[in-house]
Amino acid sequence: MQIIRDVRKFVSIPGARTLLTMLFLYGIGTGILAPMNAVYLNESVGLSKVQIVVVFAVSLFCNIAITITVGWISDSLKNKKKLPVLAALLCIIGLFIYMNASDFRSALIGMTITVAPSGLIMGQLFGMARNHFARSAGDIVEMAQIWLRATYSIGFFTGLLLGANIFLIATFKGVLWGNMAGYVCLVVLLLLYKETTGGPGAKQVVKGEPFSLVMLVALLMLSCADAIRGLYLQLVVLKLFGKPEIMSYIWSAQAVFELFFMTMGGYLAARYGSKKIIFLGGCFALATYLTYTSSTSLPVFFIVQPLYSFFVSILYGVAMGYVQRMFLSRTGFGASLYVFISQTASLIGYFLPLFIQGITPKIFFIPSVLVVLSLLIIGMVLYREGRSNLRNSTVIEQL
Repeated sequence: MQIIRDVRKFVSIPGARTLLTMLFLYGIGTGILAPMNAVYLNESVGLSKVQIVVVFAVSLFCNIAITITVGWISDSLKNKKKLPVLAALLCIIGLFIYMNASDFRSALIGMTITVAPSGLIMGQLFGMARNHFARSAGDIVEMAQIWLRATYSIGFFTGLLLGANIFLIATFKGVLWGNMAGYVCLVVLLLLYKETTGGPGAKQVVKGEPFSLVMLVALLMLSCADAIRGLYLQLVVLKLFGKPEIMSYIWSAQAVFELFFMTMGGYLAARYGSKKIIFLGGCFALATYLTYTSSTSLPVFFIVQPLYSFFVSILYGVAMGYVQRMFLSRTGFGASLYVFISQTASLIGYFLPLFIQGITPKIFFIPSVLVVLSLLIIGMVLYREGRSNLRNSTVIEQL
């Protein structure tokens, strides 16, 4: 089978296992804190809903500015590895401040120093990875990127489970130290990793994608919807069920499906086209958001996770590759642009639910609307492409 051959080729490439380990451990560190960040600010620091949004928004705005600026110039650098190493060290410093925060000001400073440079990490890691596999195995570049992203997700969900149990044993302090351990591991592995430079050493069969501003807008909307869920679902779950650790278990339910769905999505996108698979993933997201708005049953929240897992797999796997292929000659910028879209979406998504009073499942009507608008855009693009292909085939037949 092709997938078995591709996997064997992937793991046999020098440096691939280091990249996998790097993303797995970094994912664990990130996942330990992610579902409890807003809860920590609310329960331990004592911030209000508006203050929590301001902390997230300011830190993300700084992240966005740094990510796209450095992403633009990173392709002129011979060695990109220095960027994520420096970013991770700054994140560690910020975490020291954040874990000792006692008020709004100290929490804002700590989280800003932690989050602002973190966009460089994912963008530059995948920029380096694309260069690495383009030189060693150009025919599996896209699937290599997807498997690396899936490995990060597996680590992330492993971190969710660890975070829930660490919280029960060592409260929020233990969770924050676990997050810091992820950054420390990342720095160590980056220093051990030998970065690939120079032109491709293997034949590349990856075709680029034409630049499409409307598709980038559609992806922005989908990412915005996911960002709203990422911040507010944990608050809604806490409001409905009263236990912070439940959110970690809900997100962990995705881990069972993540690797399979990302791999399946990658091969489906290669066969049917990225836009069609992104459209399908959006439909699953819409079904999940509508379920959140209409049910207060904890088992139902778990049942819809496979649907949402497919959407997330497409958004972070297929969509990431789609954006990068718009800029095949500028891997650093292409990877950073995708992170920029995700972070901009988060910044917008944090503010939109402020129009709904309190913490309520009605918040998820907002991502439902965003997904519907995105599906309309993608649907129109697919329709126009279909009409164009039909006209071209008709002309060829006439000739």
